[in-house]
Amino acid sequence: MAVLQNFQDVFSIQSADFNKTAIALFCFQFETNPLYREFAAQLKRSPDNVKQLEDIPFLPIEFFKTHKIVCNDTGFYDEIFLSSGTTGMQQSRHLVKDINYYIHSFEQSFRHFIGNPEEMVIMALLPSYLERNGSSLIFMMDYLIKKSPYAESGFYLNNLDELAINLKRLDTEGKKVLLLGVSFALLDLIEKHQFQLNNTIVMETGGMKGRRKELIREELHQILCRGFGIEKIWSEYGMTELLSQAYSKGDGLFETPPWMKILIRDVNDPFFYLPNGRTGGINVIDLANVNSCAFIATKDLGKIYSNGKFEVLGRFDNSDIRGCNLLIA
Repeated sequence: MAVLQNFQDVFSIQSADFNKTAIALFCFQFETNPLYREFAAQLKRSPDNVKQLEDIPFLPIEFFKTHKIVCNDTGFYDEIFLSSGTTGMQQSRHLVKDINYYIHSFEQSFRHFIGNPEEMVIMALLPSYLERNGSSLIFMMDYLIKKSPYAESGFYLNNLDELAINLKRLDTEGKKVLLLGVSFALLDLIEKHQFQLNNTIVMETGGMKGRRKELIREELHQILCRGFGIEKIWSEYGMTELLSQAYSKGDGLFETPPWMKILIRDVNDPFFYLPNGRTGGINVIDLANVNSCAFIATKDLGKIYSNGKFEVLGRFDNSDIRGCNLLIA
């Protein structure tokens, strides 16, 4: 397993090497992550019988709320990322031993899907994230904002008037602008100001965070397109438990970086995977999660298309999950 000790190479992985690398990483995490090894053993999965991706056991994402998910745990971590949640709600914890995996992951993805942060104005409208500690999204945006040379780049909390003035001026000047925001805050902005943007990417990160009624994606994007005067809204798909993100460039279909892969599982059988076009539970392989768990069964519903892109259709509750309650206590 020596190859895994310098796993920064994962970010230059070729598609032909993905399956082999994922299985090698499973073997590494089986040996070094006690919780994952116990979970896999309950499902009678081990390096002896995991020969292809479909054999790998995917850890239910809920485990990040109840257990320490870490390999070769020394008790020392560069960062501890916490999920959002209402008061009294149990938060997921992602214990990040080496923050460089996260930085490599989000920076390379950003450059590939969005552009060079050194050439962009980057504005973040993330009030619900700024109001708490431990957000991986805030860490990512803070890093990228510091890469931008523009004084207008930064976090905007309640100063929507200042944001609107800067946004309109920079767009008129032809600057490359990214406005990334949580859904309810973007709606707040366009209710107060109207725009006709030509050089700005508007990207939503999803979630009303209890501030507004939830909307289906198509309706949300229609409202935002009208308010910003643009033809499409970009989206980001990420979560506390992952160190990588997928992006949609406006059609609701997400693309992953080369070190990330999506599988669609049957909701009644965690080891039965559905063909393209069928709706099921989203499983994520994130090879950047070297020191935690790279194989996550999310609570999101979705489908994969023949071009490799995937769509997120909603979520299901615990009653819909089958075969994923081992070890939860």
